[in-house]
Amino acid sequence: MNAHIATEVRAPRSRVRRSARTQVVLSLGPLVVLAGIAWALIQPYRITLLHPHGQGFWWLVAEPPLYVVLVGALFRLLVAPGLVEDLEGE
Repeated sequence: MNAHIATEVRAPRSRVRRSARTQVVLSLGPLVVLAGIAWALIQPYRITLLHPHGQGFWWLVAEPPLYVVLVGALFRLLVAPGLVEDLEGE
């Protein structure tokens, strides 16, 4: 076995400076998640999971703060990468 092949050294990746628009797009999802968590903490009576007495399944699942957190996470994971790719391709 050739030692040169076994010890191939990779060049360190250089950090790419992202534009302000790209940074805004990438930060929208986490900001929405934080807003949903803040909403749940500020108005805990909206989260009926904390006091589910006499509530049905859909009443427990359909919580606006939980939806806000879910939408923020889905935006960051599914939508933002495509938008960033389009912004960087310009």
